[in-house]
Amino acid sequence: NTPHFPSNNDPFTMGKYIQAQRKGKGGIFKSHVRTRKGAVKLRPLDYAEKQGYIRGVVKEILHDPGRGAPVAKVQFLNAYRFKRDTELMLCTEGMYTGQFIYCGKKASLTVGNVLPLSAVPEGTIVCNIEAKVGDRGAFARGSGAFAVVVSHDEDKGTTRLRLPSGGKKTVPSGVRAQIGVVAGGGRTDKPLLKAGRAYHKYAVKRNCWPKIRGVAKNPVEHPFGGGNHQHIGKPSTVSKEAPSGRKVGLIGARRTGRLRGVKKTGQDKD
Repeated sequence: NTPHFPSNNDPFTMGKYIQAQRKGKGGIFKSHVRTRKGAVKLRPLDYAEKQGYIRGVVKEILHDPGRGAPVAKVQFLNAYRFKRDTELMLCTEGMYTGQFIYCGKKASLTVGNVLPLSAVPEGTIVCNIEAKVGDRGAFARGSGAFAVVVSHDEDKGTTRLRLPSGGKKTVPSGVRAQIGVVAGGGRTDKPLLKAGRAYHKYAVKRNCWPKIRGVAKNPVEHPFGGGNHQHIGKPSTVSKEAPSGRKVGLIGARRTGRLRGVKKTGQDKD
């Protein structure tokens, strides 16, 4: 009975857990959804919205835990059954309880209403925009977010948008959007100031705080760990072909450092 020395290709040696992969598995890293109010969407696309409009009323404005923006509970009359449909929609700035919300092609261009982009003039500020017709909202949904309708292409039936990131996107003109800016803007202007506030902020979101820096770890836990001073000791940029575990830092970076000079937005060729 010879002693067993573990080698690198031995199936019994302990591997090391890669933290990013550990998060992907779920477990304690699942999002905290027990107290949330529900998915925030536009109405399902129906005949009334395609041809005319339908009126709803804002019943209440709610705080959704883990979301920076308030949500509105909007009630519509069902067109096919004797009942009322309640939808959770994004609150736009200036919305109030008891307000009438109009959804559809013939709705007026008023803050809070839902219109297809084909019925919205260029330069309008919109939010909660669909990516595909009938997907019930995809872009500009965070607090204070909005997109700008840049131009319409009637021949192709598409519309150019400027998204909150500054990027441009072309979407079909039939997609719907809410008019106005998402409420709860300016939330990040006030600093959190203390760890307790950050703790409560992320406690209702998911387990992603506090984040330990790579240089503060041991070499076994992170490629940047170890050493007698906290330093990376290798380039922080890493190839996008690197194996998982080594892929930390600035992955596949085209450029690094802070943005110097003015950023050109909106004034380009379109």
